[in-house]
Formats: sequence, C-alpha cells, structure tokens
Amino acid sequence: MKFKKLMAVALTTAMATTMLAGCGGNTDAGSNNTSSEQNTASSEQSNTSTPASGDAVTINVTRACFNLGGGPDSAQVQKVQDAINEYIKDKINVQIVLTDISSGEYTDKANMSLNAGEINLLWTASWESTIGTNDLVPQNSVYDLTDLIKDTPLYNSMAEGQWEATKYDGKIYFIPVYKDNVEGYDLMARKALVDEFGWDLSSVKTLADIEPMLAQAKEKGLKYPWLTQKTAMFYRLYIDKFDFFTADATANWVAVDRNTNEVIDVVLTDEYKEFCTLMADWAEKGYISEDDVTKTTTDTTTQSQDWAFSWWTDIPVNAEANSRYGQDVEMVPLTSRWAHSTSALGSCYCVTANSTEEQAKACIDFMGLLYTDSKLADMYTFGIEGEDFEYNAEGLVTQHSDKYNHSMWESASATVVTPLDNEPANKAELYDAFNGGANTSCAAGFRFDKTPVEAEFTACQNVFNEYGFILENGGYPKADVEAKIAEYQAALDAAGYQKILAEFQNQYNAWK
Repeated sequence: MKFKKLMAVALTTAMATTMLAGCGGNTDAGSNNTSSEQNTASSEQSNTSTPASGDAVTINVTRACFNLGGGPDSAQVQKVQDAINEYIKDKINVQIVLTDISSGEYTDKANMSLNAGEINLLWTASWESTIGTNDLVPQNSVYDLTDLIKDTPLYNSMAEGQWEATKYDGKIYFIPVYKDNVEGYDLMARKALVDEFGWDLSSVKTLADIEPMLAQAKEKGLKYPWLTQKTAMFYRLYIDKFDFFTADATANWVAVDRNTNEVIDVVLTDEYKEFCTLMADWAEKGYISEDDVTKTTTDTTTQSQDWAFSWWTDIPVNAEANSRYGQDVEMVPLTSRWAHSTSALGSCYCVTANSTEEQAKACIDFMGLLYTDSKLADMYTFGIEGEDFEYNAEGLVTQHSDKYNHSMWESASATVVTPLDNEPANKAELYDAFNGGANTSCAAGFRFDKTPVEAEFTACQNVFNEYGFILENGGYPKADVEAKIAEYQAALDAAGYQKILAEFQNQYNAWK
C-alpha cells in the first residue's frame, strides 16, 4: 500500500510542477456574485479538427457567474453564445446552449437542472456544495470520460500528471481548469486603509496580529473590520497543521494531522478551541458583523468600502484582486501552499451522466478547442469584443461589462486566456512557478469513500451548520465557546460521528 501512496504523491507532485502545453496567450480575471440569468440558443457547426458534414451535436453548457452583483444579462449571454457558435462552426461539429447563472443561485438552480437531465457540460469545484466534485461521483451523476478522452486535443492540452491528480478510483470524471492547482491562503487588506493608518503588514505573522488594526477600523465606523465572507475559516487558515482532505468546510471535523500522519477528530483539538475563541472575542468587540453569521453579506461586499480585512486564496498574481474588487488591496501570506487530493479540482468541468456518448464526445471536442484556442477562450471568458471587453495596445484585456463578465479561473486554461491589462504578460509561466513551489501533503492522492457512512456523514454536515459555522464566525459569546464545542462534539457523536471517524481511519490506514 505504501507504493500506492508514493505513486499518488509523485503524480500530484508532477501535476504541481508542470503546466499545460496549449497554444495561445495567457490568463485570468475576477470573482464575485448575486442574482441570476440564464440563456438558450442557436447556430451551427461541424467536426473535431476539420469541419464535418451532417447536423451539429448540441450540448447544454451550464456555468456560474461570480463577477456581476446583479447577475449576467440574458440577452448578452445569448449574444456570446451565438458568437461562439459562429466561431466554432467550421472547427468542431458542436453547437452550445449556454446557461449562465449568478453564483448566489448557482448551486440550487444547477442542481435542479442536473436532476432534470437538462445539462451536458457542468462547471463545478471541490468546494461547491450539493453539486461539488465529492457529491457528483458518489451520486453517479458524472460521465466516465476515461476511454473517450485519451488522444484528444483536450487530453493533450495539459500534462498527464494533471489528469492523474484529478482521478477518482482511477477514472477521469473531471476536466480541471489549469490555474493555481495548489492551495494556500492570504490575509487581504484594503490599501486605502493601510495607507491612511500606516499599518505595517510585514509585522503580521498570524491572524491574531491584526487586532490593533481591527480596533482602528471599528473606530472609523466600518461595518466589517474582519469580513469572513460568510465562510467558516478554520478549514482554510489551519491547513499548515491539518490536511482537510474532504475539501469541504461542512466536514472539517475530520482531518489528517500533518505531524502524526493520523486521522483525528479536529473539533477536540487545541487549535479549534483557539480559533473559535478568537472569533468569539472579535465578535464581542465588534470586529465581526452578525451579517457573516447569518449569511446576509453578499459576494459583492468585498467590492465595497465597508470592510478592512478579509481573506484571499493565494494565486500566482494576487494583484488580480484589485480588478476583482474594484479597489487596491494588499496581501500577507497566512499559510504555506499545499498540493493535495482536491487542489487540482478547485475549478473544473464534468460531463453529466445523462449525456449520450455522442454528447460526451461533443463536450470533449468543445473543451479541447476551449483549452487550445485563445480567441474562443477569451470570448467564453470575457464576452463580445467591443461590448464587454477590449484589447489594449499590448494585446491585454480590459473588461468593462456589467452584462457578461467572467474570470480565467472558472473559464479556461491559464495558458490560453489572455491576461488582463493589470496582469503580467507572462502569467502562464508564473502559474507554473507557483504550482511548482508548493508542499506535497502526506495525504495527497487519498480520496474517502463515504458510501458506508453516507447517512451519518450528511447528518454530521447538518450538525456543522448548526454549531460549527456559528463557532467559526464568532456567533457565540466568548465565555460559552468551550461549552458550545462540547455540545457540538456531543451532537456530532449523536449523529454517528464516531462511526465516520473509524471509517476514515480504516480507509486512510489501508491506503497509506
């Protein structure tokens, strides 16, 4: 079994130290959300590398929109769809029907469409709820692409290690977006406040170090001195200590302790108590708004001037946040970067199980062109040139649309999407260096099969929503934290947690 682990780690390392071999430009864009819109459409096309005769195969493509607070505009989505279909008609025998849904509504709407058999190509991620990668495989909702994808332009668009790092039970179900395929987290501060107060961010080594700055932000009258973005942050900020291999904040009650290489009950650790106590203390001092506890902050709150500090997922070009949030921010690393079992699945696509083989092949053809053709990748990411974006004199992208607006990280490969005008032209190379500089987790390659304890697992996720999320967002008085953690653990145990923990330990011990 040790050989199995060594191979998995080697593959993950290979994934983290190689970049795609695709054609075209480069990179990225932003993230955020709220409302929703969809679209259906039209047009004609032809076959794989050369045009084909006969009817084009229609595939329904569903994606999330993170960048527009009011959601995408259906008429503009239709325009983008038609432009894509016109561009690809002489290249591949595929026609797309594009559905673009605001990220705030994406999980519910996409899940309904998935259950109704209305999707062929679905954007997803390891961190998504309900339709995340760890949900779709056990539900048999995804198409096994293993035999169809070999020797295609899509497969050849990236290093083999990338595909190996995303496999489930040795099978290819997901098409990863080549981006920052390792995981690490930063502290993010609004630069206007850093300059106003003269904050020395170089002195910040831990999250607790920003408390004096939070006090100044509160005195200034800011509503969100520490903005959690309605996110349970223990899972993210303690990855140097633990590998939370479920990649799911609602299941962060189990992890591998990196020091001992053993599966442990996280809720009972000193680190968990430390973090929850700090959050409770900050909430009592007015540094955390109850809006984060009640999940009433929006995904566009970060685009406002109402906050001082928040968190950021570390990427090769962190300056991307400036355009994403419409203001300058500064970053301080809070964790190291790690390659682990789900880090390459932070943004990906899957072909749905309801698709026919013909539709599955069409999805592969479309994704192969998307990952190797810069013009198509830019259109799919940024929209219509002259309406949604422009190329400047250096050939970089300026986005200016409130109707259609996406980012590289949730669209296509960093090697083909053209960089934004505030990003370096060599962004693809920076991604390669970034991924290659990560640590490899001792649990890299391990995937937990929750089938034997699925009912208990779901029950414990519900307990997290009742206790864990509130604890990690400062929702309980500081004096009650220890008692609430005990209540939390008792509720987990009543939901079957000990059975889950034993199953995790048995599977992990067998794997390693």
